[in-house]
Amino acid sequence: MIDRTANLLGTLSLAVADRIGEAARQTLGHAGETPAALVVIGYDLGPSNEQLRSVLGLSHPGSVRLVDRLVADGLVERRQGRDRRAIALYLTAKGHALREALLSERLAAIRPVLEALSADEQDALAGLLHKLLGALPTTDLERCTLCRLCDNSVCRDCPIPADFRKAQPVA
Repeated sequence: MIDRTANLLGTLSLAVADRIGEAARQTLGHAGETPAALVVIGYDLGPSNEQLRSVLGLSHPGSVRLVDRLVADGLVERRQGRDRRAIALYLTAKGHALREALLSERLAAIRPVLEALSADEQDALAGLLHKLLGALPTTDLERCTLCRLCDNSVCRDCPIPADFRKAQPVA
């Protein structure tokens, strides 16, 4: 029975991921890690390029190219970091607006999947998802990676609170 459940969950996960990816492409005109970069930078903690790279799982050159493109598109600005040796990344007003649109479209893409369930079933599923996520053994960096597309304005009582300030870049 657990294999069938695992198989069904895997299939549903891919369907949801595909919907999120398509919503991101339609909203941003970019795929890959661009949506996650906007969400992570939009937490307004001023991540360095290295912190962003670690959370997104990119190479250093890949992260630099991504940030350069976001800056060129007027979505991100580089500022002096808390540690004067590092540069902190922040969204511009245009970047914040696009991030909000992205998060809104992400939720809109997922909602139809849940409409097959009654309100009670949705509540039960939310409880089960909370329990499953809370049982994942994770580091700070892994939690940040999992939450890289989360809408923190709707996520209350997070089962895997991600503290982007504690996430240590991988070596």
